[in-house]
Amino acid sequence: MKNVISYLRANVKGILRILYLIATITVIVYLFPREGKFRYEFQRGKPWLHEDLYAPYDFPVYKTMEELQAEKDSILKDFKPYFKLDTNVVAKEMDKFRNDFEKRWKQYVRQQYDLKQEPAGNTWRGKMILREKEKLYRMTSGLLLNVYNHGIVEVADAFTRDSNPSSTIVILRGNVAEQTDTTAVYTLKTAYEYLKKQIHGVPLTPFRDQEAVREFLTELNLNEYVEPNLFYDRETSQKVKESMISGLSLTRGMVQRGERIISRGEIVNARTYQILESLKIEYEKRLGASANYLLILAGQFLLVSIILLMLFLFLMYFRTYIFAHTKDLLFIFFLLVLFVGLSRWIISNPTLSYYLIPLAIVPIIIRTFYDARLALFIHMILLMIVGFFAPNSFEFVFLNFIAGIVAIISLTNIYRRNKFIMSAVMVFFSYSLVYLGNTMIQEGSLENMHWMNYVWFSGNAFLVLLSFPLVYVFEKTFGFLSDATLVELADTNQPLLRELAEKAPGTFQHSLQVANLAEEAVRIVGGNQLLIRAGALYHDIGKMTNPVYFIENQREGLNPHEALSFKESASVIISHVPKGIEIARKHNLPKQIVDFIRTHHGTTKVQYFYRNYIHKYPEKSSDVEDFTYPGPKPFTREMAILMMADSVEAASRSLKDYSEETLGNLVEDIINYQLREGQFNEAPITFRDISKVKEIFKNRLTNIYHARIEYPKQ
Repeated sequence: MKNVISYLRANVKGILRILYLIATITVIVYLFPREGKFRYEFQRGKPWLHEDLYAPYDFPVYKTMEELQAEKDSILKDFKPYFKLDTNVVAKEMDKFRNDFEKRWKQYVRQQYDLKQEPAGNTWRGKMILREKEKLYRMTSGLLLNVYNHGIVEVADAFTRDSNPSSTIVILRGNVAEQTDTTAVYTLKTAYEYLKKQIHGVPLTPFRDQEAVREFLTELNLNEYVEPNLFYDRETSQKVKESMISGLSLTRGMVQRGERIISRGEIVNARTYQILESLKIEYEKRLGASANYLLILAGQFLLVSIILLMLFLFLMYFRTYIFAHTKDLLFIFFLLVLFVGLSRWIISNPTLSYYLIPLAIVPIIIRTFYDARLALFIHMILLMIVGFFAPNSFEFVFLNFIAGIVAIISLTNIYRRNKFIMSAVMVFFSYSLVYLGNTMIQEGSLENMHWMNYVWFSGNAFLVLLSFPLVYVFEKTFGFLSDATLVELADTNQPLLRELAEKAPGTFQHSLQVANLAEEAVRIVGGNQLLIRAGALYHDIGKMTNPVYFIENQREGLNPHEALSFKESASVIISHVPKGIEIARKHNLPKQIVDFIRTHHGTTKVQYFYRNYIHKYPEKSSDVEDFTYPGPKPFTREMAILMMADSVEAASRSLKDYSEETLGNLVEDIINYQLREGQFNEAPITFRDISKVKEIFKNRLTNIYHARIEYPKQ
């Protein structure tokens, strides 16, 4: 039992990787449709490459989406949207109008007849004024009631919610439904115009002062009492629609068992293509509902396992630095599951096209955090998985494969935001051109081109723009480093770098030179230039705590090591690594940058003090650990190159002769020593890469320390 527990503890990372793999396979298989897979591949306009095909059973020929839509549109030409009449609106607005009319009439009487209050109704003048009032009220309220009796709808409700070719609507007045022409119903705009016209055109001959009455009617402003009282009845309209199209047949004709469908070499025309599609639908439906359900599930599990195992092995052998971190493995598996689920949802949604699936986002995100080759490989893995249940599998895979390659190629200088926009534009054009070429092959003309698909392509390209915020989300969630973040970190105006420049100016200049050397080497050999530059600028920040103990910060004649023993001096020098890690974590520097601080000396020795110590105490050579850096050794290409650049740049400052030969020997001696010490054994860097790095360093140092002319004295 103890052996089992100790084994589990020793291999916990490996067990986690296996569990992640199994969980990913299980979730992806769960997302697969529960139906079989048609055994034949075919494309419209191309020859049938399989044996002669005969109908295995009777099956219906399903109509195309275009045919169904055309029949549906034809049926719905007679559809009339339903509206409910709300009588409460009329009562509310008429009460409001009556109250306002009374108030304004009193003001009108006082102004017109120069009276403090309206005269009594039993006087001659009072009776006359009362008759005028009743006439005006009947006239104005009658106009409002006329408008409300016809009905007032909002424009959006009446004319845009439903296609209404018949120009007729159905008004529900309680339990009574009556058809009405749309021209007989008012909108808010036409109601306003009608009332305005009537107020200005009504004859006022019975009134004593027509001009004053006209002014009163204008100030009355009947438009204030116009509100919609006809409201779209979505539920009833939808039920009527469904009832009308419920009788629509999804099929046209039958294919009898044993009937020949197509012969080998025969061109798949439009009719044959639809029969084959119908057979495919029926075949997969029957297979999924048969007793072979468990066998289908086992087959899906087997195929998905094989595909993901290939990815697992690729990471194990060719991307060891990713495979070593379970977090990176989890991120890649999560990304696959996320986009397989998204693809399954879009494909199963009848209102959406599978051209909308933004699979190009995956290689963009992988390319942002890793490299182009891994991005392409993972993109291919994703396409093969989604291709199992995507319609027109070959066309789907080919279309998205090209789009993914274009997205990867277009992503240079990812830290620039406009690159994501350019990538989205390039994805749109790649989809469009590939689809155009495929249509030319299948149709032989552009007449049957489905131009709506270009709208889906533009939607796909728009979704690709989500890569930019997704990069930020994944960066913060999984602790990754994007190029944009690296550019910010490498800015020498960062507070921590400014502090280094103030406290240890010599170290700051050394870090700049190391960054230039390392960046040039990575540019030629291959690697992340932004990452190694940021790592180089921060690799020696631990020297800020005791800057005077490091020769680049010492003034002439001042050496504090003279008061220390060799072991004490070595301890001070070595301490800049753990102190640098402490400072980096305090300032929340990313883990990748902290790793440069940890590994830039690997497990080498503080040679100067160690050699002096052995020379003075030859019998104590076993004390080598006191002069050895804690490590670990570099485990990425960038870390290995930084170690070389750091040692070479520091040693070059102590030379008295800067000839090409001297600089060349220096580079060879230092890097060969690091090779003998096994400092690069854990980094994915080859001897060929190291040879290139040597030549780059020699050329750069020769250019830096080239001879200059001596200026004559004045």
